[in-house]
Amino acid sequence: MTDDAATGPFDDLAEFVALPRLSGLALSPDGSRLVTAVAALNPERTRWQTALWEIDPAGDRPARRLTRSAPGESGGRFLPNGDLLFTSARPDPDAKPGGDDKPPAALWLLPAGGGEARLLSSQPGGVSGVAVAADSGDVAIVSPLFPGATPGADDKERRTARKEAGVSAILHEEYPVRYWDHDLGPAWPHVLFVGAVPPEGTEVAARDLTPGAGLSAGEASGQVDLSPDGRLLVRSVDTAAPGASRRIRLEVIDTATGDTRVLAENDNASWYGARFSPDGARVVCTFETEGTYDEAEDQTTFLVDVVTGEQRPVAPGFDRWFTEYAWSPDGSAIFATADDDGAAPVFRIDLADDPADDRVTRLTSVGAHSSLQVAADGSAVYALRATWDAPHQPVRLAPHVVDQAPDVLPNPGAIGPVPGRLERIETTASDGARVASWLVLPHGASAATPAPLVLWAHGGPLGSWNAWSWRWCPWLLAARGYAVLLPDPAFSTGYGRDFVARGWGQWGGNPYTDLMSAVDAALERADLDAERTAMMGGSYGGYMANWIATHTDRFRAIVTHASLWHIDGFTGATDGAYFWERTWGDPLVRPERYERYSPHRYADAITTPMLVIHGDRDYRVPIGEALRLWYNLQKRAVDAKFLYYPDENHWILTPGNHRVWYETVLAFLGQHVLGEEWQRPALV
Repeated sequence: MTDDAATGPFDDLAEFVALPRLSGLALSPDGSRLVTAVAALNPERTRWQTALWEIDPAGDRPARRLTRSAPGESGGRFLPNGDLLFTSARPDPDAKPGGDDKPPAALWLLPAGGGEARLLSSQPGGVSGVAVAADSGDVAIVSPLFPGATPGADDKERRTARKEAGVSAILHEEYPVRYWDHDLGPAWPHVLFVGAVPPEGTEVAARDLTPGAGLSAGEASGQVDLSPDGRLLVRSVDTAAPGASRRIRLEVIDTATGDTRVLAENDNASWYGARFSPDGARVVCTFETEGTYDEAEDQTTFLVDVVTGEQRPVAPGFDRWFTEYAWSPDGSAIFATADDDGAAPVFRIDLADDPADDRVTRLTSVGAHSSLQVAADGSAVYALRATWDAPHQPVRLAPHVVDQAPDVLPNPGAIGPVPGRLERIETTASDGARVASWLVLPHGASAATPAPLVLWAHGGPLGSWNAWSWRWCPWLLAARGYAVLLPDPAFSTGYGRDFVARGWGQWGGNPYTDLMSAVDAALERADLDAERTAMMGGSYGGYMANWIATHTDRFRAIVTHASLWHIDGFTGATDGAYFWERTWGDPLVRPERYERYSPHRYADAITTPMLVIHGDRDYRVPIGEALRLWYNLQKRAVDAKFLYYPDENHWILTPGNHRVWYETVLAFLGQHVLGEEWQRPALV
């Protein structure tokens, strides 16, 4: 990997937050155009603004910008004729003056032959999802409606009446009541069928396919797919389960009649991510069994017959979890991604008559891939690829070549060299398990000038350090002379279900000892300074930061972001308590794990300086965790600071706050690891 002396934007946080960021990918039916969304700073440099850009699939032409507006555009989807659909909260140019100052996101159409975009469908609650039938061009959208309301004027009247009455209350009849960073209700996501796109000037009437839709708490609310002929729609449906729990099932809807039937449903399991086959006869989807107190959760890919509901597993002997699907044009194979040994490759699964004979081929070995798009003639696969030393960029792959180096297409997201180099290291845990890590090394690290080391634990806990991250960027630390260790301990994905099970039910057990083993192995190197070390982590990584703070004093400083501290209190206040109780147990019935693995029980052992960071809009790990941790640290006179964000959530999503996050972290590490004088960031 690179070791170039230039650091560029990594030296300057203002330059770093201004780097363009790519997300999503769409391929035109004729294969001549790729479209991606590019986020860049607005003119005031106060938020990231997204626009659609066109990428040449052949790699010959430079990328060009397609859209431009202050609210931004995203979610590009092509119609069969090459017209481009997208969502945007831009105002309707034909609207009468005096309308809403800030309209919700609506569905727009940009003609294939050029010209101005036109508004296709606007709903009072906005448009949060779009599906397009590959052959017929029928369109369906996802939009929240008030209970009992019909799309359009009726829904708007109810919203207006609520606003004019000064009502903000929400009456709940099911659990949960919020999700990540927003309250649930009083409107719930509905699937609206737009049908064939009419000529310009013709009014679009969206028909509600789900008039009885109720509470939907998560990503399932936006997971819809249309059969190629537009006659059927499959969607993931979030449903209530015993014990105030939730599960996800698959439903199929006849778009002409609205008739709905359950396609796949199981007790103690969820179905999601369904995608129709090219002939519309089957869907490929994920089947996820719930974790229990004694057993780790598991995931399997299935094919489900749309007519009979018959199910068959895909590559059942393959010990990885596929996360995204795209069909080959003839339906004989599925392309998918999965975490795998510190990467997230693209796999081709050739389907056989017997599932045991399904053949899995790894097409890439480096980087993490997403947004799979397959050429209509089967000649190429396109994806966004990120590695630890390069952010997301569009790439072209051959559909049959093993472990290939894909072609990177010209795009606006390329950056210069990173300030250091990347190495892969491994160690063996006490139980014999292999623990792999990425090690970021700064320029100049050597036996003569060893670099201070920062251990960075990933979140999840199901996850892997396998791709570039704008939020958790080790190169900003490397530019200031730190080495950064990014281990995948027990619980990490990409190493098989047994590796996940090693951490199940013992959050502070094998994951903790794996992290310490990784640090020990790294510090055997002469180019790292064992006397100057720090640790940091967010979410589950924040839990590990707190656990480490209460179980060792080997680090000079610890940064804990959005972290779990008092697990009993957390499980009752988080947005999906049922998920955590499956693993930890009911604290009133089975308190053993809470007593053993809740960091707050060991608060008296903390001597390491700590920086606590949390956002008040974080409903996944509520702010009460940070408030209690901060009080416990203050009461014990631990050298600590608290960076509090009143309007951020589990992540830090605005450029100014993002910059202050790193300024504060770097100042804190500089003080305690490098021995520098504390420098308080100017704007906090």
